[in-house]
Amino acid sequence: ILRSAPIFLEFLDKGVNKGVGLSLIAQHLGIRQEEIIAVGDAGNDIAMIKYAGLGVAMGNATDDVKEIADYITLTNEEDGVAHLIEKFMF
Repeated sequence: ILRSAPIFLEFLDKGVNKGVGLSLIAQHLGIRQEEIIAVGDAGNDIAMIKYAGLGVAMGNATDDVKEIADYITLTNEEDGVAHLIEKFMF
């Protein structure tokens, strides 16, 4: 059970999260963990951000997400994902 936003309470199986999903997709596609960038803003993104080679929190992310991220980008209203792509991919 986790709260991904003030109005969202999620009930998931203990072995199900975005990190597990991302790892399964990466294995299927032959993508190495260190090649993955994952971006999130809420508690349900933590496992995914921890799994990625570069885990990124949005500037408007919750504090628990920011604490585990490798990098904090701009907010969603400031085009944080575009900023991230320009910084790390080009």
